[in-house]
Amino acid sequence: MTAHVKAEPVMHRPGTPAWLTELARFCAGLRYEHLPEPVVARTLQVIGDCIAAIAAGAQEPETIALARRMAPTDEATGAAVIGAGRRASLSLAAFLNGTAGTMLELDEGNQFCRGHPGIHVVPAVLAAAGRLKASGRDIITAIALGYEIGARIGIASKLRITMHPHGTWGTVGAAVAVAWLERRDPAGMIETINVASSLGLSTSRRTMLEGGTVRNSFAGFSNQIGLMVSDLVAAGFTGEADGLGTVYGTVIADDWRPEDMVAELGQRWEVARNYFKRHACCRYNHGALDALAEIVSQEGGRIDPAAIERVDVATYIWAAQLAGQEPHNMLAAKFSLPFSIATTIVHGAATVPAFREPARTDEAIRALARRVFVREDPAATAKLPALRPARVTIALKDGRLLEAQAMTNRGDTEDPYTPAEVRQKYFDLSVPVWGQPHAEAIIAAVDALPGATDLSALDTLLAAAPITRT
Repeated sequence: MTAHVKAEPVMHRPGTPAWLTELARFCAGLRYEHLPEPVVARTLQVIGDCIAAIAAGAQEPETIALARRMAPTDEATGAAVIGAGRRASLSLAAFLNGTAGTMLELDEGNQFCRGHPGIHVVPAVLAAAGRLKASGRDIITAIALGYEIGARIGIASKLRITMHPHGTWGTVGAAVAVAWLERRDPAGMIETINVASSLGLSTSRRTMLEGGTVRNSFAGFSNQIGLMVSDLVAAGFTGEADGLGTVYGTVIADDWRPEDMVAELGQRWEVARNYFKRHACCRYNHGALDALAEIVSQEGGRIDPAAIERVDVATYIWAAQLAGQEPHNMLAAKFSLPFSIATTIVHGAATVPAFREPARTDEAIRALARRVFVREDPAATAKLPALRPARVTIALKDGRLLEAQAMTNRGDTEDPYTPAEVRQKYFDLSVPVWGQPHAEAIIAAVDALPGATDLSALDTLLAAAPITRT
């Protein structure tokens, strides 16, 4: 029997909510001088981190093939397709860079919004900045603002449990960042937010759990659509009066709290409380890998895989969901806690090569992964979201038990990586792509953005061909 549907006609367009008016005024009125020094410093780190993640991700077979199919020829006036040695239209470059940036699970994130704001914004801004003749300070401001708006939507709502956060609110963040470069007034910002709110993807959480690599394109679409929103608004297209309230309060999310969109606005900056990743896999694995690192350190720096009888991991519910022992591709391996533990033991660290195909098909690693067992610890789940506990117990064949516990992830706000560690990650990812001198030139150009009159110096460097392929 068909359920009765109650008709709710819209007799007139509602007014703009007060919080949205306040938010739009903040967005339109923001200037570089309003950014606290720590926000500028962290935004520069995020830009460098995203560039490195994109460049390294661009070397994967799928991204190489995609760039060659979608951008077969170099567009002299286009934007850099980072790590591919070519240029493409702004829209296409933003898409390809956003996609490459999520390939390796090494893009930064924000634990409070439960997602990855940076990779949804940086490619769109880098693509648009050249055409709009944006200064380095403009680029920093746009990225900090787009990051802020996207992250605040994630904080103000609770995505449905079946949703993946990539490709959702990041679209609004990218659109706002580009709108700021376009110098939209408050009315234009309201329209940008309302139009962009309707253009996020209906993402599935199962893509990551099953290793569906289409998931890596979600952030690419957010960047591409964010650029398109600017054209839609400029052409006169409109959204509903409170698109965010509808979409994130009734469609793809629940528990919409619009007051969180303006709480401490201009005082608390989300980019300044982000996290960086060093393990090249899902963040839910990181607590267990940090505990494993402590065990390995106590054992002198290495544990012989052949000496291990079994490994048990007790952790919170979301990490316990990653219990599959037989990942069928690289993405599935990154979302497998048993494989992540096993390959880290064999390789010594959860590096990019530790998850590529030679490692995934290595029988010694696969055999060890089958001896790693994951279960949910209700006490650990109860500590969410403040903590993300994981206890790792290794039973050796000689009868010894090795055990350690991590309460949170290295790199999180509570236990951040040092600037030197973040910089080292940049070089670990970018040097294999371009070589040491070119990688140094790129990060120097990023550091120099506060005084740069335009993007040209950095853009030229980013368009360079990688040394790893012709």
